[in-house]
Amino acid sequence: MQLKKNIALSNSGFVFNPTTGDSYSINQVGREILGYLSENKSLKEITVLMTARYEIDTPSFEKYYFDFISMLRQFELLEDEHEN
Repeated sequence: MQLKKNIALSNSGFVFNPTTGDSYSINQVGREILGYLSENKSLKEITVLMTARYEIDTPSFEKYYFDFISMLRQFELLEDEHEN
């Protein structure tokens, strides 16, 4: 799962989609997750990193993670996994 190549992402959490002209703000946790996705880290790797960094159990983190991924898909910010 990867952010589309044309999506601009700032360190402050500003996300810009030049195709649609839409922009979004995400918090630090969302920014970290997008950073891990851009590094091609797996869900398992991301879960280990995030649960070690923050006081959250694995099932709770995974629920929030999938909600976040669903939002990214809704806003068309992720590459289509079926392309290539």
